[in-house]
Amino acid sequence: MTENSREYGSREIAAAAIRIAVTADRQEEKQLQAEYARNGIHTAAVDYGGEFINSVMKIIERAVVSSKREGLISETHLEEGAVAGATREALSQIMPKALGLNVGGKIGIARYKDHVSVSIFFGIGLLHLNEVAIGVGHRVV
Repeated sequence: MTENSREYGSREIAAAAIRIAVTADRQEEKQLQAEYARNGIHTAAVDYGGEFINSVMKIIERAVVSSKREGLISETHLEEGAVAGATREALSQIMPKALGLNVGGKIGIARYKDHVSVSIFFGIGLLHLNEVAIGVGHRVV
């Protein structure tokens, strides 16, 4: 996996996190991850579902754990805090629609050098009466 000579900024890394979060299945997710890895962009994704209010801390924990598992971040307060902060920012954008309802979908995380972005793509609602929402947060490590 060789890195190309192009430099990426916060916009491109946020877009990568969004693209990872909206993949349809694990096969598409892994193909996209491999494509990004060839360009030096590291990504991770994790599914999540549950009642929104009771799930906020679990969502943040899953984002941090999957980022460490996929090698996006190390076990330092700085890097864990960057992912947790970006995840919290993304959640705050979804919160007005999700309070009191169930959510389900995927969390996408992307990193390139010092840029870290987290995207949350959730269906929100009851039964089949879902609204969709996406939130994005970015931090510099």
